Amino acid sequence: MRLGYFAMPFHPEHRDWRETLEEDRQAIILADHLGFYDAFIGEHLTDRSESVTNSMLFLATLIHDTTQIRLGTGTSNLSHTHPALIAVNAAMFDHLSNGRFILGVSPGALPSDAELLGILDADRNAMFADSIDVITELWQRDAPYDIGAPGDRFHVTTQRTHAPELGLGAVHKPLQQPRPEIVGTVVAPYSKGVLAMGARDFHPLSANFLLPQWVATHWPNYAEGTESVGRTADRADWRVARTIFVADDEATARSYGREDPASPYRHYYEKMLRKMAMGGRLNLFKSRQDQPDSDVTLDSTLDSLVIAGTPQSVAEQILDLNRQVGGFGEIVYAGMDWVDDRLGRRSMELIANEVLPIVNAELAKQVPELAADVSEAVS
Repeated sequence: MRLGYFAMPFHPEHRDWRETLEEDRQAIILADHLGFYDAFIGEHLTDRSESVTNSMLFLATLIHDTTQIRLGTGTSNLSHTHPALIAVNAAMFDHLSNGRFILGVSPGALPSDAELLGILDADRNAMFADSIDVITELWQRDAPYDIGAPGDRFHVTTQRTHAPELGLGAVHKPLQQPRPEIVGTVVAPYSKGVLAMGARDFHPLSANFLLPQWVATHWPNYAEGTESVGRTADRADWRVARTIFVADDEATARSYGREDPASPYRHYYEKMLRKMAMGGRLNLFKSRQDQPDSDVTLDSTLDSLVIAGTPQSVAEQILDLNRQVGGFGEIVYAGMDWVDDRLGRRSMELIANEVLPIVNAELAKQVPELAADVSEAVS
């Protein structure tokens, strides 16, 4: 099992923006030092708590401060920007990072972002589908381009101005061929969008705020999508994000991870519950869809969604999650505000240096023929 990192990122609204941006940078630098496989950073325009407005721009500041970690938009909200700009900027990022770029994508779901851009009443899912078509076609085709049709939302062409003798009318391709990995976040039970991901060989990342039973609904749809085009889905391509806090003792894990009023995990889920209730999506936190809203409390949500404990306890909880959903290839550590800098850093150190070796050693026992490979990866 690989180890990844994902942050919305999410911070208390009163904190200085410069400080939170630098804290988010330091978290990814630490993840790189600890051997995390990849890091995804989200983006929003109008959320004071989620303050990275352009994940690609933010991640560009980390290219020369990291050495091996793959850097992923998490996600690039495709309804926010013309897809040709995303395609050419992502290709440049891929070259600047020497092929360490991952394109994480989503439609862009925050209503206040959409209103700011004048697309509140637009079909943002349709915009997403059209946008991803343009991006992948620009990466695959040679100039001159004629993608879409006149009158389409995105009709991308350089036919009238293509002048190859002058080097005009063609975009640069990514360094990774045929394209960088494309990862889509999955945030709903029984998601239908994950069917399209499977058909297009995009890889799913299941959100950290979904109950395990809803996470388990993602893989059958993804596998169905891959089978529809004659491919076999590989669970190694499935990323599952979880809200995790690891401490040296259970008392600290329990307090900082769930109970302390100043806990960043408590603050995060309190805000998430309020957001989801406002948007009519509180069902994401229900174990049954007919469950009354009053049953969804902050404490019950923390108990269900925060994996907290010592390294041995957290490893057991991750292994249990792996069994519940049928197996996945990467556990993605959801980054939180560093209310306590020491505990925030220590948690990341423990999951990389102690938790994942326990997890992979146990997985190796379950699949003996992979034991040598896993042992080498852990070392």
